[in-house]
Amino acid sequence: MTDFTTLELAIDGPVARIWLNRPEMRNAIDDVFIRELAEAFAQAQAASGVRAVVLGGRGPAFCAGANLNWMKRAASFTPEQNLQDAAGLPRMLRTLAESRLPVIARIQGDVYAGGMGLVSVCDVAISADSANYCLSEVKIGLIPATISPYVIRAMGARAAQRYILTAERFTAAEAHRIGFVHEVVAADALDAKVDEVLKNILAAAPHAVGESKRLLSDVTGQPIDDELAAETVRRIAALRASEEGQEGLRSFLEKRKPAWTQAR
Repeated sequence: MTDFTTLELAIDGPVARIWLNRPEMRNAIDDVFIRELAEAFAQAQAASGVRAVVLGGRGPAFCAGANLNWMKRAASFTPEQNLQDAAGLPRMLRTLAESRLPVIARIQGDVYAGGMGLVSVCDVAISADSANYCLSEVKIGLIPATISPYVIRAMGARAAQRYILTAERFTAAEAHRIGFVHEVVAADALDAKVDEVLKNILAAAPHAVGESKRLLSDVTGQPIDDELAAETVRRIAALRASEEGQEGLRSFLEKRKPAWTQAR
């Protein structure tokens, strides 16, 4: 397993936990952070038996956006160097978003700029009530370009219009109201709520969970027409005939737990 400098990866049975671990820098994003987070997810996906990932942060911030030293270096780049450097973040976000494993964001502190992108690519977002959120880019003459597709999908276009244009800081309660996070709990209840979500994920069929992630990505925003209907029929028929689908049906009829829960 790789020795990381910006994060920790711990695998415990079916759960991989990735901790952003530069609290003195408020877990700020830079080129090393981007590269290491993509690698940590690749290792989690490749590990035998892993069925879910929890992404959390050490210290007072989940992720406070871009590392200022990285931004200073970028200011001296040529246009071509800036294009190459900027491409790293969307590649990493796609790695998380398209992971076959469900990803839970465990949010304990401030979430700014690029940190908003990290939360928005997670499948489930659980926030401490003390966390604060901000799309701060316009305050320093930038735009949230590479994170915008995921942020808009997570909070909706109308809410994004306000918070991208105003760069207002908003509370965990507001993040929940607009749908950006799924639940808000007291800080001392955060791990229990994450474990509750994990328990439900691990009770589900692992291949079906991965296929459901792919389905959500492929179906969202598509016209509901004959072509889409045919594709959904094809997918459910394939799952019904699969070994996992057959085991699920048998266990239901036999009133027993399916094999994937017994194996944990």
